[in-house]
Amino acid sequence: MTVKTAVSFTERHHEFAKRKVQEGSCASVSSVVAQGIERLMQEEGEREAVLAGMADAIRARMQTLRSEFIEMDESDTMFEDVRRRLKQKE
Repeated sequence: MTVKTAVSFTERHHEFAKRKVQEGSCASVSSVVAQGIERLMQEEGEREAVLAGMADAIRARMQTLRSEFIEMDESDTMFEDVRRRLKQKE
């Protein structure tokens, strides 16, 4: 089902959308907007999945006895590895 609605753009956004249509990347300005909304929906779903996973990990950690914790030392590079991966995504 298609729903019509009025949308206002900044000049910059409108020029971008028109350029995407002219390049043939999208069939219409409406499809540019739809792709943007789809991307936001996908990102939101991914973010929710990550947060749910983190919440599960925290709950599991809270149930773990302190005597079962894994000790980290200076040879552990886990946090540096994560920082490097995050910088690569920027």
